[in-house]
Amino acid sequence: MFRDGAGGFSLLPARALEACHHAGVEVVIKSGRRKAQVMEDARLMGQTAFVYEVGAGLVIDGEETLLCGDFSPEGDSTPHELIAASGAPELLLGAFDLEHHHPWHLNRYVSHLFMGRADVEAAAALLSQEGIEGLRLVDNGSLGDGHTYHLIPSAASKAAAVQRHMRARGFAPEECIAVGDSVEDLGVAAVVGRFFLVANATAGLEASRPNVTRTEGAYGDGFYEAVVQSLVGV
Repeated sequence: MFRDGAGGFSLLPARALEACHHAGVEVVIKSGRRKAQVMEDARLMGQTAFVYEVGAGLVIDGEETLLCGDFSPEGDSTPHELIAASGAPELLLGAFDLEHHHPWHLNRYVSHLFMGRADVEAAAALLSQEGIEGLRLVDNGSLGDGHTYHLIPSAASKAAAVQRHMRARGFAPEECIAVGDSVEDLGVAAVVGRFFLVANATAGLEASRPNVTRTEGAYGDGFYEAVVQSLVGV
């Protein structure tokens, strides 16, 4: 919120939130992080809706919806436990240059969180080959020399959660924008009027959709840029 990509202080993200507040615009955080983490960030921003664990969970005004498909809670078993029981996490850890993303992989309700390097298409093929259905490995952005990956139900995605929120609020696609920095974030471009990739996102992603714009600013400064451009109609 108050640091830029280089670690310096920046008030631009807070000013973007202020501009949205004055314009009557709802801001919804979408993240791969655990519910408790995202909920606290949303509370500090004064927002009542948020998306957590890469779209596996959506909360609107205190009402929670899980988008877990065949891995929805079953008895006393959580989606995370059902995914573990499928054997998929150990299979992927053994086949690719992956490890648990410590300590953020702990106490998760749905997704299994890894870091390292993996080909998500090869992972999909391997899961299918082993007869494990209903799961997908998601690249959720760069981290140092590697990337972070989430193993989630195929029914879950940031795009699906954003679209569910839009339906609940009665928002049309042309009334909404989204901002992000990963391949999974970019999927949201299919359900909103305009999508902004911040400058630190992987090069070349914007070429995949006509409604995608890359900001000059990185991280939170890019969020500010996206808000300002949208509010003034640039």
